[in-house]
Amino acid sequence: MTSQTTDLAPWLDTRRLPNLSVRAAERLQRCLQHPAAPSLSGRSGHHLDAVALSQLAADKQALQHPETNWLAAFLDHCRRQVPRYRDYPWHQPLEALPCTSRQDLSCEIATFVPDDIDPRQLIVFETSGTTGHPLRVPSLPLVAARYHCFHERIVGWHGIDLQSLPGDTGVMLVGDQQRCFTYASVLPYWDDKVLLKLNMNPADWPSAEARGRYLDQVKPLLMTGDPRSLSTLLNIEFTHRPAAILSTSMTLLQGLKDRLASRFECPVINLYSMNEAGPIAADDGSGHGLRLIQNTLKVELLNRQGRPVAAGERGEITLTGGFNPCLPLLRYRTGDYACLYESAEGHRYLQQLDGRPPVRFHAAGRWLNNVDITHLMQPFELAQYQLHQQADGSLIVRLRGHTDEPALRQALLDTFGIDCDIRFAPFPLDADKLIQYTSDYPGAHDG
Repeated sequence: MTSQTTDLAPWLDTRRLPNLSVRAAERLQRCLQHPAAPSLSGRSGHHLDAVALSQLAADKQALQHPETNWLAAFLDHCRRQVPRYRDYPWHQPLEALPCTSRQDLSCEIATFVPDDIDPRQLIVFETSGTTGHPLRVPSLPLVAARYHCFHERIVGWHGIDLQSLPGDTGVMLVGDQQRCFTYASVLPYWDDKVLLKLNMNPADWPSAEARGRYLDQVKPLLMTGDPRSLSTLLNIEFTHRPAAILSTSMTLLQGLKDRLASRFECPVINLYSMNEAGPIAADDGSGHGLRLIQNTLKVELLNRQGRPVAAGERGEITLTGGFNPCLPLLRYRTGDYACLYESAEGHRYLQQLDGRPPVRFHAAGRWLNNVDITHLMQPFELAQYQLHQQADGSLIVRLRGHTDEPALRQALLDTFGIDCDIRFAPFPLDADKLIQYTSDYPGAHDG
């Protein structure tokens, strides 16, 4: 293979797409040469050879039905192979081992990669996150493909068999940014279907109307994105209905979820996921909350002192295990908070999930936490919002999405008191936090 391979059209690029079939190449070419197709900013591919694809099939079974002693084996591997964990007090139980955070990964990511990982196989995902700690996540092509195994499980909870669905385009990752890394690839582990990562910003398209024509042409079976980008779809005219929509990155409010479900007539599934750990929990339609997905990921809930909270109490989600062998997580504090619930069937759920540390708001003589505010905002069709309480008790509200602003103002007045000063302000153009609660009110962070 010559160095010119990387300059070939994507449907001829067998370096990024090994063993590219004629059918997959034709599908990719049709998607990219359609008159309404957007411009793409980058190239990507699955990088999976025949051996890796065979391993993926075996992984699919192992991820769903792991060995009962997986945790003991995982901890032993951490002790022997991971430089960061080698000097841990291994004579103590798991609950007494030190915790790690995103800041640790950001500063010393190389020490978390096991010695038995071949560095020549590594790929890296970059993420800015919302905690102030940019991160490079080491991974493998096979790990990226394992996401599909979990997506199959999630939509299966809603009665959808992905493998049986006909169509040429499997997944469309939807973005809505000023600039966005976009590409097209194929999924050899899903009947050679096309994978598209696209930006809905009209600047990337022949015209704003071309977006709808293209969506009706490629007909993606799954569409996924954060609530802000998914809300953009509501303003685009097209008739295609995906089999399911997965909302990721941040909280999906019920009002927006209902509007998406009504428009597209398909399950709209709230998925809690992060680059460090992959898919963690998703709505299974039971009403119990977000059901834990990975059978090799242990979840603890800790208080601010690092001790387990009592049953039924909210605590910081802390992870051990995971499906990425390049980044074995050991008591990794996520910065997200929830309660744990176990159903009669033995399934475990995250409830009252909030991707922010607790913040208290002073409202009409009483204290409310950010979960209470989330419940207040649920009925409104918001893709993004920020609520800030100033030291004098007044509120600054920033919104994105289609909503009844007078009704929202009244709901806030009903909660914070009729004398509360409420000001609606524009969103900064570069705001990346979909939901944010902040307060300067005295005592707001004492709870």
